[in-house]
Amino acid sequence: MVLEMDAPSLEWVDAVRIASPDQIRLAAEALNRIALDCGMQVAPAHNIADKRTPVDTEGNVLARDVFGWTSDKAWWRNPRIALDSPITSACRFESEPFWLNEKGFHTRQANRYLSGIDLSNFEARAMTRAAIVVPVHLPFGQIGAVSFNPLDQSITDLGDMFERYGDIFGLLGRTFIASYVNTMGLAQALPAKSRLSKREVECLRWAAIGKTDLEISMIIGRSRATVRFHIHNASIKLDAVNRSQTVFKAAQLGYISLHK
Repeated sequence: MVLEMDAPSLEWVDAVRIASPDQIRLAAEALNRIALDCGMQVAPAHNIADKRTPVDTEGNVLARDVFGWTSDKAWWRNPRIALDSPITSACRFESEPFWLNEKGFHTRQANRYLSGIDLSNFEARAMTRAAIVVPVHLPFGQIGAVSFNPLDQSITDLGDMFERYGDIFGLLGRTFIASYVNTMGLAQALPAKSRLSKREVECLRWAAIGKTDLEISMIIGRSRATVRFHIHNASIKLDAVNRSQTVFKAAQLGYISLHK
């Protein structure tokens, strides 16, 4: 397949979308071809909190067998990369594609959180000299990431390439990771039918900022027993084992915010 990279095409978005497990390898190979045509090597992670990386239906590691990260010291073999790498750190605070090198982060819109990320010993910790990165924020709070790394490792200024391909890589990276997670059933961390009532949400919003049952009862004008009833019902609906997990899962579903 000859791919023209000047503008997004549904043809190559469809090529990297996974509709069934038997398409995982084909989609990975399509993404690999696109990246190679741009002089880039792909590094995919479906969950930056998980030591595992995407695999095909036979359990073969795509990073190694498709994307060419075969070294004994390849990034996907490093169990500490999620904690050490400035790339994964940035994906927790940014949802749009960006590029980075040892001099800093480059985004289309300013993000004050990125300036606080430690870039010391950059190459060793990021395991690359420069990369275009696509954060993939998924349902239930899961964060994936796809980085596009120059095959020519002497290239560390990716500004021009980011302007041309950044949004395209973003579309392709999100499609590949999101469809992989959906196909593999890796994101079903909450019950499908977990709709909360207005009163349950109200109680959880106050609980999320540290209010006790007594304080919530005074705020909403109901008894403490009623507050406990609503929070207990919410915990059952969300399959949560305690108050803290109930609040956490409600936040994951977007019922409440954990920001004051």
